[in-house]
Amino acid sequence: MGRSLSEMTCQSLGHRERDDVLHEALRYATHHGLRDRFLPTGHMALVSEFLGQLTLAHSGEAEPTFPTVVPLRDFDPAKDAARLDAALRVKGVDEQTIIDILTRRTYEQRREIAFDYERLAKKDLVVALKGALSGSLEALMLGLMKSPTQYDAFELKASMKGLGTDEETLIEIVCSRNNEELAQIKKVYRETFKKELDKDVAGDTSGDFAKLLLALVQTRRDEPSNVVDYQKIDDDAKSLYEAGVKRKGTDVSVWISILTQRSVPHLQRVFERYNSYSPYDLKESIRKEVKGDLEKSFLTLVECLENKQLYFANRLNEAMKGKGAKEKVLTRILVSRCQVDLMKIRSVFKKQHRRSLYQTIIEHTKGDYQAALLSLCGGDD
Repeated sequence: MGRSLSEMTCQSLGHRERDDVLHEALRYATHHGLRDRFLPTGHMALVSEFLGQLTLAHSGEAEPTFPTVVPLRDFDPAKDAARLDAALRVKGVDEQTIIDILTRRTYEQRREIAFDYERLAKKDLVVALKGALSGSLEALMLGLMKSPTQYDAFELKASMKGLGTDEETLIEIVCSRNNEELAQIKKVYRETFKKELDKDVAGDTSGDFAKLLLALVQTRRDEPSNVVDYQKIDDDAKSLYEAGVKRKGTDVSVWISILTQRSVPHLQRVFERYNSYSPYDLKESIRKEVKGDLEKSFLTLVECLENKQLYFANRLNEAMKGKGAKEKVLTRILVSRCQVDLMKIRSVFKKQHRRSLYQTIIEHTKGDYQAALLSLCGGDD
């Protein structure tokens, strides 16, 4: 090959903004007194050298977060608990105070408030909120009282409860969560419902749709590597093409194994490479080859692998088209992403749909529910 690991790593970061990498490289070089040594050799040499100095363990780090809800400074859970108690006791309920407190504290801080509230009011905060609120505002507030993992587990359970399955919710959660998140969801699901998530999914879905969801729930996806395997990228792109567009009928099992087992950066390169084999991009190929829930889940999966924040921005836009809004979808995305990447979803939304998420929420919702969503949204763009 004749190329250094750092050069290969540099190429392997093609899906990240080059400016961000360069900025980080400069910061690193300056901090370690290496800046003068690198700068004369040009920008990419600097980045290359910087990457070469990073340990290989670096690739296993958690994804960066872009939250709209961050820990409140000078946090006083006892004071918040007393304010909530007064807001819940007052005639007609003071919804605004409840919204102001619970939407501007992190889940960890809400837990502390709940603990102090129970000591003060001698009752459970969740029970008190259920008694005082109703409709979409109640659903949103109760969602905030769960950890992100608990919330996902409860949403999944609800999507498979009773007659009929809410496939949209099932697809959204299973296809958009990473290995670690899915592993945590399975654990909480087992502890909470005394059932296995994969067994419930298998019981509520069928055929290739079930096989795809179960393959994701089994969390077999490779972790990102600093080494780019160009041969494997080419092989996978070719296999996806030969299993679908090239032949009559679709060998769905090939699609499932590649799309559920390869790492995210690897698949992003596979999707680019796929275009050199197929006359259609992968999403068009999916639309041509499969239909129904299987089509929806493959498309969701590919969109999340390409750009998760764009997927959620488009979901939010779809939920607020025409009159009114799909409030369940709005609630779920804002509650589940506010401590993860809602800030980034907001900026992608503005770029993609030429108006801010904040203004779109104002147009399509009303009352206290609107106030709660806007507070989670965290500002206009």
